[in-house]
Amino acid sequence: MFVMHCILFFKVFLFSFPVCVLAQEVFSPKPNQTAYIAASYVKFLEAAGARVVPVMINMTMEEYKTLFSSINGVLYPGGGVSIISSGYQRAAKAFYDLAIEANKQGDYFPVWGTCLGFEQLMYLTSGKSLLSFTNTSGIALPLNFTEGKCSRMFKAFPPELMRALSSEPLTENSHHWSLATLALYTNEELKSFYRVLSTNNDGNVEFVSTVEAYNYPIYGTQWHPEKNAFEWSRPYIPHSPSAVRTTFHMAEFFVGEARKNFHKFPSKEEEDKALIYNYNPVYTGAESAFEQIYLF
Repeated sequence: MFVMHCILFFKVFLFSFPVCVLAQEVFSPKPNQTAYIAASYVKFLEAAGARVVPVMINMTMEEYKTLFSSINGVLYPGGGVSIISSGYQRAAKAFYDLAIEANKQGDYFPVWGTCLGFEQLMYLTSGKSLLSFTNTSGIALPLNFTEGKCSRMFKAFPPELMRALSSEPLTENSHHWSLATLALYTNEELKSFYRVLSTNNDGNVEFVSTVEAYNYPIYGTQWHPEKNAFEWSRPYIPHSPSAVRTTFHMAEFFVGEARKNFHKFPSKEEEDKALIYNYNPVYTGAESAFEQIYLF
């Protein structure tokens, strides 16, 4: 028997697991190219069996609510826009608020933030900008596990991969701003909401690198799990077998969380219109940190 997750069309026996990825503003917009999603986030989710729906930055709140009721999770990707005032922030807040309310009502809905998405989650939860400047742009690091080994996120990881994560530079960091460990533990909203799973240190500041919420399926990594398998344009991205395994175990975990949600599109036709398949990725590896991007 198939295990039903979110969408079941009996006529065609189609089982689908749509997860949203937020678009964000292009730095130098052109006509019909005002927002983008890096293709590595799409591949990251697809590698674990999900299908991807892009979230545009200019939708109305009613449109966000309708989309929320049709998808099984949302990923806030890394990037370079404002976490206080931007189309990305507006969409992120809409889905964060909807996810909190849904989970309170017993409607299991996971949220994931990577790098900028992690920072966005910290801002949405605390209502404050608490980030500190760190020398962490373009470096791979091992994780300093705190509660990671007993977490939901890492509990199914093979022991040898956990050892590698704690001893080898497998997690790629591309951020100038970080949440200092001290800042989290001295902020009541963050301290009571998130369990710290790992930290890192740039030589001056110890910062939080991985979290999961205590009471919600909300997760964040300041590092980039998607890059190890799908991005090749920078020499500091790790591509060892353990690094690539990390990509797929993280994807499998989050998509596994999305499989616990039972939202669905009203019809197969509506789902088909929403999927990322309606857009073509563009090769940008010669000029960008991303091998491919989708432009909207």
